[in-house]
This record gives sequence, structure tokens and C-alpha cells, in this order.
Amino acid sequence: MLPCVNWAISIPDMIHSTAVIHPKARLDATVAVGPLAVIDEHVVLGPGCVVGPHAYLTGHTTIGANNKIFAGAVIGEAPQDLKYKNAPTRLRIGNNNTFREGVTVHRSNKDEEDTVIGSDNFLMANAHVGHNSQVGNNIIIANGALLGGHVRVDDRAFISGNCLVHQFARVGSLSLMQGGAAISKDLPPFTIALGVNGICGLNIIGLRRAGLSPEERLELKKVYHELFRSGQNITKVAAACKSMFTSKPAALLIDFVLSSKRGVAPHFVSIETDDDDET
Repeated sequence: MLPCVNWAISIPDMIHSTAVIHPKARLDATVAVGPLAVIDEHVVLGPGCVVGPHAYLTGHTTIGANNKIFAGAVIGEAPQDLKYKNAPTRLRIGNNNTFREGVTVHRSNKDEEDTVIGSDNFLMANAHVGHNSQVGNNIIIANGALLGGHVRVDDRAFISGNCLVHQFARVGSLSLMQGGAAISKDLPPFTIALGVNGICGLNIIGLRRAGLSPEERLELKKVYHELFRSGQNITKVAAACKSMFTSKPAALLIDFVLSSKRGVAPHFVSIETDDDDET
């Protein structure tokens, strides 16, 4: 077992005697490491980070300040990609994130692109973030949710337990995936995913909590009906909506639809929601 040695550690009591830390790993003096955790050579940990027991940090992984990594999490391991040939690829993590028990986050599969986790995110137990994914800020990924490779998740999305996001799919800002939902198409911002590749209305509670005004919520409701419930070609409708609706949230939703490469999830017509009743 390698000795517990680090260039920046000035408070030995914060590093458990059974932790295995490579001498070249770079840990801020305020980092705490629990029993039997393993930190490899190219890992960088910023101020205030806490690494729980049996956690494994590896790869060319840079982690910012005040991140909490719970027991058994694996951060920075090689991508699950048959094309990967041991290149020194990277994972970058921001500040104030929580990675609960058993979370796995994989580094990228190529030098030109990193896996990126932003700041203020909460990844619950056994969640997985695949290689080359781009996860924004203030996002919740609940227990057992799986993000495939190259997934993009925009700020303030909520991905519920046991959800599946197919590789290369995008999850829009302030969207919500109901428990067990699965998407291989893009999930538009502000909407709720239901079942497989379906949406069932706007995330009204999330919009209120985010501080959107009643006027903005009402305009989003009108845009939603035009895009997803008019029965017309969504691309043509979205182009027409650009001149009809002017608020920033409406423009974000319209631009998301127009820029989607995989196509967006459609309205689940067999489900009636109460999005008509409130704004």
C-alpha cells in the first residue's frame, strides 16, 4: 500500500491512515479523506472537499471547491467505450457538488473533449454520468438515473429516480423527468418527461420556484400549445413562433426546438394534464 503522502497536506488528521493517495496527487490542505479511499496520481482536489470511505478518484480529474464525495463513489474512471485506447482524457468538476453513495462519473473518450460537471449539483446514490457528458449547474440527478455518453443537461433540470437518458440526447433547462422516464430524443426546456419519449406539459412548479413571472409562464403555456398540441409540423411552427412570442423563456424554448439535432420529445396525447388550469 502506498504511503499517505501529499505535497499540500498540512493537517494530517484530516487524512485517514488507511487512505491511499498517490504522492503526485494535488490536494488542498483543507481536503478530508476517509478510510480506504483511493486517489490516483493526476487528481486535483480543491479547498474544502470531503472524500468518503472507499471512494475512488482517478484519471486526469480536476475537482473544484467544497465538493462532497460519499462512500463508494467512483469519479474519473475510464469511459465505457470500446473505442477508448487509454488516452489521458479528462474530467472537470466545479464547486459545491454532492456525489452520493455509489455515484459513477466517467472521463471523456477523446482528448479534444472533456466530461464536465458544473457547480451546485446533487447526484444521488448510484446515479451514472457517462463519458463526454456536459452537466450544467443546479441540477438534481436522483437515485439510479443513468446518463449515456455525450449527454447534455442544462441548468436546473431535475432527473428523477431510475430515469434513462440516451447517448447524445439533451435535457433542457428547468425540465423535469418523472420517475422511470426514458428519452432518446431531446427534452425541451420547462417541460415534463413522461414514459418513453413523451412530454405531458410544463413544469409549472419548477417555473414558479425559478421566479418566472405569471406573464412569462402564460406565454410559455401558449408556446407549448403551438409547438406540441397544434398538430402541425413543429419546425414550421417554431419558426413562426419566433415573431409571435418575445419573452426570454419563450425564445429559449423555441430556439431549443429549432436547434435540436435528434428531434424533440412530442406531447403524450393520451395523457391529459392540468397545465391548462394554472400558470
